[in-house]
Amino acid sequence: MDLDYTVETKKEFEEAVDAVTEQSGKAGFRVLATHDVAATLAEKGFSREPVTIIEVCNAKFASHVLAADIKVGLMLPCPIMVYAEGQRVFIATLRASHMAELYPDSGISEVAAEVEGVLRSIVDAAAA
Repeated sequence: MDLDYTVETKKEFEEAVDAVTEQSGKAGFRVLATHDVAATLAEKGFSREPVTIIEVCNAKFASHVLAADIKVGLMLPCPIMVYAEGQRVFIATLRASHMAELYPDSGISEVAAEVEGVLRSIVDAAAA
């Protein structure tokens, strides 16, 4: 199984970033931060195509996994990335179910699968 879930969108880059933000809110996730990685790299003299990482969080899910194993916090908040390759725009997220595999004694398999489902729906809705 891939570590990520990635879809291509017909939307323009900025439109896709806005759609992720909007769909995250509709799904009950709060956007904690938005990182324009390409701009940050450009400040240091590195050029690349657009890439933005949107950090999202749902307090109920975060509280559950942190109570199960505080070290799961190393994988929070959940990232959703919008990036361009040439004229193509993609939206991607990590498969949250892998968190349970990395912390097998935490007992978070069910909640990780639920989070993964929500994140996939955010990506799909944003890409549509």
